[in-house]
Amino acid sequence: MSQLYQIALTMIPNVGDKTGKRLVAYCGGVEAVFKEKKSMLSKIPGIGSYILRSFNSTEILANAEKELNFINKYKIKCLFYLDDFYPSRLKHCVDSPVMLYYKGNSDLNVEKIISVVGSRRASEYGKSICYEIVSGLETQKALIISGLAYGIDACSHKTALECNMPTVGVVGHGLDRIYPQLNKKLAESMLKDGGILTEFISGTKPDKENFPKRNRIVAGLSDAVVVIEANRKSGALITADIANSYNRDVFAVPGRVGDEKSSGCNHLIKTNKAALVQSAEDIIYFMGWENEQNTNQNYQTTLFAELSEDEKKLVAILDENKVTGIDDLCILSGITMNKTASLLLNLEFKGIVKCMPGKRFARL
Repeated sequence: MSQLYQIALTMIPNVGDKTGKRLVAYCGGVEAVFKEKKSMLSKIPGIGSYILRSFNSTEILANAEKELNFINKYKIKCLFYLDDFYPSRLKHCVDSPVMLYYKGNSDLNVEKIISVVGSRRASEYGKSICYEIVSGLETQKALIISGLAYGIDACSHKTALECNMPTVGVVGHGLDRIYPQLNKKLAESMLKDGGILTEFISGTKPDKENFPKRNRIVAGLSDAVVVIEANRKSGALITADIANSYNRDVFAVPGRVGDEKSSGCNHLIKTNKAALVQSAEDIIYFMGWENEQNTNQNYQTTLFAELSEDEKKLVAILDENKVTGIDDLCILSGITMNKTASLLLNLEFKGIVKCMPGKRFARL
């Protein structure tokens, strides 16, 4: 029953992700949103009369039930923003989707996730660089995210599959179709070790306004975004800007001066919005992944004995939960935010934990 109301929440006219979350917070639960009196809803900040006028709960729930039948029929997973399986990186993004629809089997909370974006009309050079970078990340067991579009997107997905790496495509339409149609076989191949992800219900067409929304998911899901061949008006630059706003690392492959296909990448580098990378090794270096296999375990074991009780508590949580956001660390440990931040800084200096994009932490 709760899933029905979760889907219905996304169908309320004029209610976006931020307002939807506010409704749940004020009402005390998603089901309570539909059972609350309109007079009470009107007192919630940001809920205007125009929203209430279009709030026909009977009609919305009926539509939600149709969507739920579609989801069950095609074995689609619903990831609500309060669920444990919802991508943890996205949870920390203020405009993250209330609901995600996912068909696939790859874990969206793995330790290392890289998004690769770029031109739909990629040159052979761009595709070659894409292949080298994605295949070079095979040793890192990274999950590769892209948008299942032509060009660099498709190349990154195909390369990941060739290298037996998981890859997920984020699409700007419902899961009753694949766009572009020519990538349907590719999408089907991705379901074996990866998947297709969207925030849109079935029947949603790949309209132009959906793709910037799709781009924020591509950016928010990952630890870093890599831009390969993009002009100044490319959607890839929108993804890069969003990634910067989310405090994600952004990397760009440089191109020749005067080459329109690389003008966006060169601009990102010139304006310090992206670090210049030429290989997977550069990305591994910038992400601090190169020394992970060389950690001196004996040194850490000795050092662990010297930790305070609160520090040991945080380390134990990270051992159990892998990559964890600072907010979750506070909740799980019962330690205040200021003290948690101070303890984590000490643990970084001691070489016990590392800080990752989005104020998330992991054990070294």
